[in-house]
Amino acid sequence: MPDRAGPLAPHPDLTDYYARSEERPKFVRDIFDNCAPWYEWMIAAPSLGSGSWYRADALRRHGWREGLRLLDLATGTGVVGRAALATTHGQGRVIGVDPSLGMLLEARQGPLRARLVQATGTRLPFADGSFDMISVGFAMRHFGDLNLAFGEMRRVLAPEGTLLVLEITPPRSRIARALLGAYMGRLVPLMARLRTGSAEAEKLMRYYWDTTIQCVPPETILAAMRDAGLTAPRRDVQLVVFSEYNARA
Repeated sequence: MPDRAGPLAPHPDLTDYYARSEERPKFVRDIFDNCAPWYEWMIAAPSLGSGSWYRADALRRHGWREGLRLLDLATGTGVVGRAALATTHGQGRVIGVDPSLGMLLEARQGPLRARLVQATGTRLPFADGSFDMISVGFAMRHFGDLNLAFGEMRRVLAPEGTLLVLEITPPRSRIARALLGAYMGRLVPLMARLRTGSAEAEKLMRYYWDTTIQCVPPETILAAMRDAGLTAPRRDVQLVVFSEYNARA
């Protein structure tokens, strides 16, 4: 594996939410812990209809099938893991990883039938070559260091294994970007506050949009994948705003 480049944050520090870079991991973990009971309802709106059908379809198109070993990073309440198992009638082997204990407890109470592990994406407690596929569902923006995270993903992928990262990328058009910002940056947080009565839920949805709009560009993400030793990285775009980053070990 090539030497890892220096740290690469997925976005600049967002000081409306935390004062210093060192405070970011705790802020992210705490806000997801606090919002875990409402999380599945909350993500239905900003996903713009990308429910389980989209996640399952994306997994299938990128090679997921029965008999493979899947590591779902930043698994949250297990929505990607459930989509994966649904496509294989429960026969695939899925492990979900998330740093938020609150999210993992919600996942454990739901219908997900997978092993769940509390860990960060930049320090995975698995042996080299343990998985045939790794998925990251709309959470790459929450990793502390993309170079370190992609390096760990490369390490635990088996030879010829596949990495699939799903993300939202704001459109280039100013008008479309403004409309999406009004929806995700204003309306969705307001809906979250009204639906849950929680200021933390509103803050999480604002943070979701701010990390989306401030995320490093696709070219930087693809370069980080190459620097980590992943091969043939590419980005496919679905429905204007859904980016599917794909690479091989």
